[in-house]
Amino acid sequence: MVLPQGSGLPSLLQTLSLIADPIAFFDKQSRLYGDPFTTRVLGVNSPPVVFLSSPEAMQAVFTTLANKLELGKVTDVFRPLVGNESLIMQDGSRHQQQRQMLMPALHGEGMYRWGQTICDLTAEAVDRWKAGSVLNIQKEMLNISLEVILRVVFGMKPGSRYWQLQPLLHRLLEDINSPLYSVQFFLPPLQQDLGRWSPWGQFVRIRQQIDDLLYAEIADRQPQGIHDRSDILSALMSATDAEGQPLTDVELRDQLMTLLLLGHETSASGLTWIFYWLQREPQIADRLLKELDALDDQADPMTIANQPYLNAVCKETLRIYPIALISQPRWVKETIDLMGCTYEPGTVLVPSIYLAHRRSDTYPNPDRFEPERFLGKAKSPYEYLPFGGGSRSCIGMALAMYEMKLVLATVLRRVTLVSSSEMLPAVKPTRRGITFVPPKGFRVSVGDRRGAKVLVS
Repeated sequence: MVLPQGSGLPSLLQTLSLIADPIAFFDKQSRLYGDPFTTRVLGVNSPPVVFLSSPEAMQAVFTTLANKLELGKVTDVFRPLVGNESLIMQDGSRHQQQRQMLMPALHGEGMYRWGQTICDLTAEAVDRWKAGSVLNIQKEMLNISLEVILRVVFGMKPGSRYWQLQPLLHRLLEDINSPLYSVQFFLPPLQQDLGRWSPWGQFVRIRQQIDDLLYAEIADRQPQGIHDRSDILSALMSATDAEGQPLTDVELRDQLMTLLLLGHETSASGLTWIFYWLQREPQIADRLLKELDALDDQADPMTIANQPYLNAVCKETLRIYPIALISQPRWVKETIDLMGCTYEPGTVLVPSIYLAHRRSDTYPNPDRFEPERFLGKAKSPYEYLPFGGGSRSCIGMALAMYEMKLVLATVLRRVTLVSSSEMLPAVKPTRRGITFVPPKGFRVSVGDRRGAKVLVS
């Protein structure tokens, strides 16, 4: 077996280094060993784990060599939350069948109808911000993202069940992003229900309360009919497989929890990064505002979302610090040759989104925030892949981008946000659960309403 170069440190040290600071780990290994590089980061007896970033390697892994690879079970840590029937837990034909059933609910005309709801929910949140107040913008984006999921994905309106579910979901999502709490998902021996005051016991009870409310919503909606509704849950309830069979209640519940897990934190983190970069780069904020100010006050959501510089700002944000650092690992099941190296069965290949987005041959000056990169020729899906690639790319990526653009545009068209030097720390991503967000000290203060520029003081 001919492997790429890599560190000779013991596998345990490599594993701990990756866990402690993944971005620093990738930067160092790439600088020392180039692309690709070999690590041993799966514990004491780790097999070779090879990180790839070139477009040629990405394309091979996602397409021409895909049938000689199998997916690593990195998603198993989410099983207690999303359930056994979740799309991300499926492989092979079962995954393909489920994906085909879910895809129409997350794309096309249905998605466009949600645009006004997203704008309205954002406007309601912004109008509650008081002039002169200092905001934790990450928290505000999390609140908006959760509202979007409740209205657009779950199809719920304010009422008894809505007000019960909202705080439960908020608490669950905050808990699973806490380092001390989330470690339970990675260490099955800790998953012991020792009563309502034990960490796992609290999780189990919150999950059960959420499940009861979701199953009640599903049961109520079935006899009422779903054909005149446009939310994602109703669309999923209308979907059938090749044999004409609909999703079961358990499958519906698991897909809802999957969309919650993958859509809440990621959208909020991406938006938080955008506001951070607009504060650091006022000339970019000015250009974006000029584009938005040129729109008619009654511009519809699709017109807003199709603005080229708005699109470029969102794409560049997901390039420079992608929400997911890697695409799903693949295990080699047949010996393969790839770009001068030979990989035998048992080797793990990991497409690195972060490193692919930092290649200077694809993105000159990759550490600089330059939305103009995305105003010219489109990047290939092997050069730009913030939502992963191949058959396992994120099924909700179209909705995520649509939401990010509409939330951003709505905020900027209604209010000025200002950061002083004390509220704008140096660029250093901070881990929050499975995502990386701007430094904890990042804050914005609310300035003038309507038509004012985003400034850095």
